Amino acid sequence: MTVDFHHRLASVASEIEDVLVAIFDVATTPPVPTRLLSAMRYAALGGGKRLRPFLVVETARLLGGDQTTALRAGAAIELVHVYSLAHDDLPAMDDDELRRGKPTLHLAYDEATAILAGDALQTLAFETLADAATGTDAAMRAELVRLLAKAAGGAGMAGGQMLDLAAEGRFEGTSELSAQAIVQLQAMKTGAILSCAVEMGAVIGRADAPTYQTLLSYGRALGAAFQIADDILDIEASSAELGKATGKDAGRGKATLVGLWGLEKARAELERLTGDALAALSGFGAEADVLRAAARFTADRRK
Repeated sequence: MTVDFHHRLASVASEIEDVLVAIFDVATTPPVPTRLLSAMRYAALGGGKRLRPFLVVETARLLGGDQTTALRAGAAIELVHVYSLAHDDLPAMDDDELRRGKPTLHLAYDEATAILAGDALQTLAFETLADAATGTDAAMRAELVRLLAKAAGGAGMAGGQMLDLAAEGRFEGTSELSAQAIVQLQAMKTGAILSCAVEMGAVIGRADAPTYQTLLSYGRALGAAFQIADDILDIEASSAELGKATGKDAGRGKATLVGLWGLEKARAELERLTGDALAALSGFGAEADVLRAAARFTADRRK
């Protein structure tokens, strides 16, 4: 991992933070109830690697796309991400107490506020994408809205979360999942948003059809690798390292490839997927090194 990658990741995270602050400032006109806006800020600001917006920004940069559009689209995908975390942490879902090193939203406020804040963060994401401030090309903005809505919806993240709950045995008629079913679950729950980040960058960069498909292959491999790496970290990392509870997957009966295959085979699959992501970028030169580093970071991260 190069120092430049970590510097670039931190730089984009700082830029995204500034854009999010500006978006929340605009959200006060007309006024949002004070407690609701405070909870939204608590969930979205001051934490996280911002990997999803980073992928939007760097994919767009690779193709010469407009950076104002990319940063605002990155902020929108981050709003969807943090909304999903706020809801995922609720007692009815994963019942977590720690997120990004601080109390989860429902503990810092209350469950009803956390639900409403998540709802408001999600809708603010689409308001941000649709706003003319995101770019003058209305058709592009509409396509960004479509991509994010599809990735976050029933055939994407929300559907994956439902399959995840079913795999825990929450509902009648559920059984242990096959490797293929786990891969599909994780492609929806986690991979869809990560892949969408790359797709959004490709749209902003006006990628031609072959380039778009190449970047889509990269995004899908990266998304699958990210979830396996996350499942390995749940076993091997500490709560202090991750800023959230660890060791919960096995206790909850979560359907993971690590749980089904064991660490050795899961690590081999992680390595294979990382190789697939890198291979997808083989047609690019050094200008894609940041995206290559993102794939290695996904596989090697310790937090």
